Amino acid sequence: MGSSLLAARPPLRRQAHLVLLTITLVLFILFHSSTLTFLSSAFSQSDSYERVRRSEILSKCAYIHAKPGPPPHFHARTQNDRYTENTKPVLVRNATIWTAANDGHEVLTGDLLMHRGLVKAIGDVPLSMIQQLELENVNLEIVDAHGAWVTPGIVDLHSHIGVGSAPELDGADDTNSYKASILPWLRSIDGLNTHDASYELAIAGGVTTAQILPGSADNIGGQAFIMKLRPTAERSPSSMLLEPPYTLNGSHFDHSLTPRWRHMKHVVSPSLPRENPSSAYGITRLDSGWNFRAAYDHARKLRDVQDAFCAKAESNSWDDLAGKTFPEDLQWESLVDVLRGRVKLAVHCYEAVDLDGIVRLTNEFEFPVASFHHAGETYLVPKLLKKTWGGTPAIALFASNFRKKREAYRGSEFAPSVLTEHGIDVVMKSDHPVVNSRYLLHEAAQAHYYGLDPALALLSVTYTPATAMGMGHRIGMLKPGPDIVIWSSHPLSLASTPTQVYIDGISQLSLPNCHVAKGHTTPPRTPNFDSEKVAAVAYEGIPPLEPRSVKGVLFVNVSGLYMRGVDSSGVMRVSEQAGSVRVEDGQVVCVGQCSDFAEGVVDIVDLEGGTITPGLTTFGAPLGLVEIRLEPSTNDGRVHDLLDGDLPAVLGDKVMRAQDGLMFGGQNLLLAYRGGVTTAITAPSGTFLQGVSTAFSPGAAHARVENAIIVDKVALHLGVSMSSKIGVSTQVAALRNMLFGEGGDEVLRSVRKGKTTLVVDVESADIMATLLRLKDEYEAHSARELRMTFAGATEAHLLAHEIAKAGVSVIVTQSKPYPSTWEQRRILAGPPITHESLVTALFKAGVNVAIGVVDEHNVRHTRFEVGWSLLTSNGTIDRTTALALATTNLEKALGVQREMPQDLVAYRGGDVFEFEAKVVGVISETLGRTDLFV
Repeated sequence: MGSSLLAARPPLRRQAHLVLLTITLVLFILFHSSTLTFLSSAFSQSDSYERVRRSEILSKCAYIHAKPGPPPHFHARTQNDRYTENTKPVLVRNATIWTAANDGHEVLTGDLLMHRGLVKAIGDVPLSMIQQLELENVNLEIVDAHGAWVTPGIVDLHSHIGVGSAPELDGADDTNSYKASILPWLRSIDGLNTHDASYELAIAGGVTTAQILPGSADNIGGQAFIMKLRPTAERSPSSMLLEPPYTLNGSHFDHSLTPRWRHMKHVVSPSLPRENPSSAYGITRLDSGWNFRAAYDHARKLRDVQDAFCAKAESNSWDDLAGKTFPEDLQWESLVDVLRGRVKLAVHCYEAVDLDGIVRLTNEFEFPVASFHHAGETYLVPKLLKKTWGGTPAIALFASNFRKKREAYRGSEFAPSVLTEHGIDVVMKSDHPVVNSRYLLHEAAQAHYYGLDPALALLSVTYTPATAMGMGHRIGMLKPGPDIVIWSSHPLSLASTPTQVYIDGISQLSLPNCHVAKGHTTPPRTPNFDSEKVAAVAYEGIPPLEPRSVKGVLFVNVSGLYMRGVDSSGVMRVSEQAGSVRVEDGQVVCVGQCSDFAEGVVDIVDLEGGTITPGLTTFGAPLGLVEIRLEPSTNDGRVHDLLDGDLPAVLGDKVMRAQDGLMFGGQNLLLAYRGGVTTAITAPSGTFLQGVSTAFSPGAAHARVENAIIVDKVALHLGVSMSSKIGVSTQVAALRNMLFGEGGDEVLRSVRKGKTTLVVDVESADIMATLLRLKDEYEAHSARELRMTFAGATEAHLLAHEIAKAGVSVIVTQSKPYPSTWEQRRILAGPPITHESLVTALFKAGVNVAIGVVDEHNVRHTRFEVGWSLLTSNGTIDRTTALALATTNLEKALGVQREMPQDLVAYRGGDVFEFEAKVVGVISETLGRTDLFV
């Protein structure tokens, strides 16, 4: 037994070895099989990843070289991408429709249908469209325009709405960054305030879309964005954007999409106090030039690296790109896009030297400019503009806001007309809040007044800016656009006001029964300014403005004569059809049939149906004390603040007098005179105690001309404001002490006696109420009348009856109100937002109300400011009352109505308050002569 057992062991061992070998082999096969499967899968995944990577790189390379524009089939869309659910379709019937098509000459008469946020039909609306809406049980809103003008929504190419908010508060001031001069990576959308009070005001002026630019403190201030101004359900800045670039939220998006236009701001500006790169960083034009070149050189190098990378990808040189990603730099990618021609660049640039620098820069780095902004001297260098790389930019201009700084000193109201004669596109812009964008259309109307073709004037605030911002496929023209405005009168007529505004097909004006008087239905027949336009170019923006003075003139074809009443108690119409008016030595000697006086008359002036009216008086601007506001060496300067430390002993208790700092012969003075302003009343510039105003003739050559100073001491002026670094209660305490004290300057003693008017610059209704109480206190204490006038008075409507009861006059220095500061926030906006304006509310309450002007460049347009109040008063104010607003009412408010001369102004071609009239002469009793501008 034992031997047999031993003999069986070898086979068992062999079997065990075989089993072990089999198991090992199986495991080996299984292991290598799984390894091969894993490796195969890994290689497959790697290959797939590489294919995706390569595809993304090629897509990105194609995208960066693609040109922006509307996507395919955009014009076949049936619904606006900004459409809001449940928006009713609107049928506007019986309208006069200016479409902006055919170079601005297409005008249709008929109907207009809006549905799903788009204009569906214009002129003849097919009955089938109406029937289809009825079948869909859609509630169609029908609006009868009664022949009114309908236009596309107004487009503002240059605005700071939302980033420079109203009212101005430190917590909402996001216009500029002061971190560096070159900041292409900043974006206006990141500071867009949705609570800006300006949105409603802008819409009330027909503005529906605006380009929101960074400010002017930096050479490259950052990226701009296009915004629709209507409120949205989301209440966010992003929901207000129009076609934002896909790069808005990073670079991870579908690169097969058609790129959208981007926007950016550049600034070239000289050394100026308080604004532009020079003040923020202490740099000159030389520094700015290098800043731009260095920035673009950096961007060019990045672009070239990208192009080299893409060239390898597109040539399948993938081995060279192994492990590499597309070269990007978040800070500089936007400037690279400028070099690729994918950014609509807006360049703030005034003078020829600055324009030349930018034109050279565009040719050095080969990038286009969409628009030059402000561009005061562009009309002097049209050939230079056409050398810009990529084509001639559009020129975005003010109508008349010039001379506040040296670089704007040569700007001209004839620039739009001159530029269009050279085939250059012109845009009128607001630079809101510099010009309240609510009145952007008025900028176009002024440009038309000074010679711009009416079709081009309307295009300058609709399709031309839309094209300049790359949005012509969406806005600016009625056929593709969803935004329309219905106007009270022809859009280029004075005080034309929207009666309704539609943005994305949604009505924006909600005040029920807010009536806006219907005005002219045809464009104004504007005067001929050919000789003035030629002179503006010949003299490079500073033409001679002095009049030709004569002794005797016979004015013929005079349709009406208005004169001051006895003791300047008001304005009266002397003759409805004067026919002829003979003047001698600045006085009227014959009205009517004056043929007997024609002998010996050297000059016969045909007024062509025009009128002769009292010369206007201006107050509010530092006229005669300021020539270039931002150049201190051209100005009288500000008086020492009584509350800001000790007065120099040499001054004693004397109050500053404006007559001591007067300067004659300045551009603003002479233009005001040519605009029909024959008396300027100016106070020294200051904060609390400003000084004594003086009345003088803007037409006098110097102060020693006889009667150049009409009244040497007019009124005592001071200001009480929340914007002062001294508290309001302290300011009022100081005024109380001045009134109840004794001694002091003779003018102050005259105020205490009730002989001289105290004029207080004040905006807040609360401060006005305090001043009325102080007036009561003083009169009860002294048993004397305190003659007081409020100037500015934005919130005066809130206590109009109390002001009237107190016998206080009000000089409204912003008849088109804007809530610039906290103490001005409670404005009475006027039609179409409120039934009443500030002027009409005060007038109805029985206040002696007058109109002033705060900007010296705008004094020349005083008659248009008054005319606006007249034409929007819905009959509350008539023409003689309107004339009194800027003559006898104003002089009464300042206490000098009995001392004013009977100066008259002759207007050719129309009424004083119309765009058809032009000042051709001043009949100056003050200077004893007649001054002619023909």
